[in-house]
Amino acid sequence: MFSTAAVFTATLSAPDLRAFSMSFKDLMPPPRVIGQNISLNDKEVQKFDDISYSWWDPEGPFKPLHMLNPVRVNFIKSSIDLKNKYLIDVGCGGGLLCEELFSKTTKIKGIDMSNEAIEFANTHQTLRNLDIDYQNISLDKLIKDSKIKYDVLTCLELIEHVPDPEKLIQDCISVTKNESDLFFSTLNRNLISYLISIVGAEYIFNILPRGTHDYKNFIKPSEFCKILRKNSLEVHSIKGINYNFINKKFYESSNPIINYIIHCKKNND
Repeated sequence: MFSTAAVFTATLSAPDLRAFSMSFKDLMPPPRVIGQNISLNDKEVQKFDDISYSWWDPEGPFKPLHMLNPVRVNFIKSSIDLKNKYLIDVGCGGGLLCEELFSKTTKIKGIDMSNEAIEFANTHQTLRNLDIDYQNISLDKLIKDSKIKYDVLTCLELIEHVPDPEKLIQDCISVTKNESDLFFSTLNRNLISYLISIVGAEYIFNILPRGTHDYKNFIKPSEFCKILRKNSLEVHSIKGINYNFINKKFYESSNPIINYIIHCKKNND
């Protein structure tokens, strides 16, 4: 079984790969400084507004999320029992994750700063006769406007789009109950991840629109876990999500070299 990294790097000769590795630090912008008090900016929101029309097109700009979704959903459902839980999905987009986690015994709220994404999420759930509470609101404003606490929180593929992951994590913690379960997923920061997620996906294979990702916003699992523990979250499990070029599917892996997903538990306040 070939991983995405293995197939991609196989196209480079050893000297080329060594040369690229040697120049990697010079070519790449420096990683973000953890602790900056900055949230998702208008430019980042607009970037996703512009392609919101295609949220439910499995062959459109969000194709990678459609492909990732079964792995993400399986990881969450195999980690906890969602029965009689109140779940909030932060950065829900068009509702791909919310719809797959919805059931008659699971109450779900999805929030996103893109009004266009929320409109498409509501339209699509109406077609499926679902009952998901979508809201066009930032997490900051939700904290100010509502006192509701959630049993489960998901924040997937959002961390790499904000300059300050710790502020986002702290806000996520503030809307959850004691002993709640929190799930985060993002991209690792290393040469292979850069080659696959940006060079490959955005410039060679055109799977994603160019400019979707900013390498300096990628974060290593060790850095991420350090932030989680600093904020009293207990890391239960972390898994990589890799891509199989033979069957063209993503799969869960013990190696978090590119994408990875984390399940953590909130300790008592």
